[in-house]
Amino acid sequence: MDINGSLSVIGYGLAAIGGGIGVGLIFAAYMQAVSRQPETQRIIQPMLFMGFAVVEALAILGFVLALL
Repeated sequence: MDINGSLSVIGYGLAAIGGGIGVGLIFAAYMQAVSRQPETQRIIQPMLFMGFAVVEALAILGFVLALL
């Protein structure tokens, strides 16, 4: 059996799965926090977007490293 391809594709797949799970956990925690105390939405929302940006940056970094 001949297997052609690159293991970097598997690495990017794992990075994408990790990013998806991370984003899901971030938004779930945000929705739970706002549903418990709606008045804190303006305080928590910038932290939500910062966490989202960090998780997505790590997923993009995994994609770039898969191409190298």
